[in-house]
Amino acid sequence: MQKSLISLVCASSVLTFALTACGTASNDAENDSSSQTFSPQEGDGADDSAGKDAPTFKDGVLTTPDLKIQVTRHKVIKAGQRGNEYGTKPVIAFYYKTTNVSGQKTDPLSFIANFIAYQDNNPDAENQLEVGSLPDDRFLESQMETIKKGGTVESAIAYELDDLKTPVDLVATDGLTDPIGKASYELE
Repeated sequence: MQKSLISLVCASSVLTFALTACGTASNDAENDSSSQTFSPQEGDGADDSAGKDAPTFKDGVLTTPDLKIQVTRHKVIKAGQRGNEYGTKPVIAFYYKTTNVSGQKTDPLSFIANFIAYQDNNPDAENQLEVGSLPDDRFLESQMETIKKGGTVESAIAYELDDLKTPVDLVATDGLTDPIGKASYELE
């Protein structure tokens, strides 16, 4: 219960920070079954003048001028199993490394501000997944550490699944709104 409360408070703090501050992040995925690079299309609301410092999400790695987030692996944890002891739904856990590129204040929870997880199992509406409890106690102390310029800190995050068959799309965003790209993760 205490672990769930800590995760909820942390997620709330990060979302508040993300809505009031500007920043970017980067990410890499080893277990990425089919990743795509998002290319802004003219007239889609995205900045059509992508420069060398424009954020990218390719092969599971989100790179921005301020940080880099690299997904190193993912796994499904059923309710009641280690890493999801307090959950009532299965979760997908993403393990990742966050590197501070620019020296701007950042921590491993920047993941929440830069990614949205979806499970496309509803024909009528987008199914955005909820953040679950921290799936690995090793990161309990380090998940909110401020990362020094050039430093890298490992962490993990979990999203509650609605089923165990539909792949999860991890969408990298620029400030929670503009999509940069996505990677799909199989659950089996």
